[in-house]
Amino acid sequence: MENQRLINFLNQLLSNYFVLYVKLHRYHWFVQGRHFFQLHEKFEELYELFASELDEIAERILMIEGKPLATMTKYLKESTLEEANADDKESEIVSQLIKDFEQIISEIRDEGLVLADKHKDYPTEDLLISLQTKLEKNLWMFRAYQAYE
Repeated sequence: MENQRLINFLNQLLSNYFVLYVKLHRYHWFVQGRHFFQLHEKFEELYELFASELDEIAERILMIEGKPLATMTKYLKESTLEEANADDKESEIVSQLIKDFEQIISEIRDEGLVLADKHKDYPTEDLLISLQTKLEKNLWMFRAYQAYE
């Protein structure tokens, strides 16, 4: 298939989003610290956002005649992110999320958008730009939060 590299990228992105979805649930359940209430609520907001975006990414893969990954084993194999490894303290959780968001933004910018442009796949470009924009906004917020620790 001519666009297989783009499909592979989208499956990697899907895998990263699924790992983050699970990670955000873990952080929502186990966060501790002075800002528990704010972070507990923020993590719930984010895992709900990621749940809807998982569906958008998977549906886009189907639209371009690919097959989205759909098992934990495959998600963990294809993800470029690590599972949750912070010890549930606010600062470590936020630092890990900043790192993850930066990584996904970089992958979208440096690989995904390049592949979508190469195939003149403007709907995929639009999806990737939308995802990048949301990630950048949350990255900015977490960096602002971290500045006051």
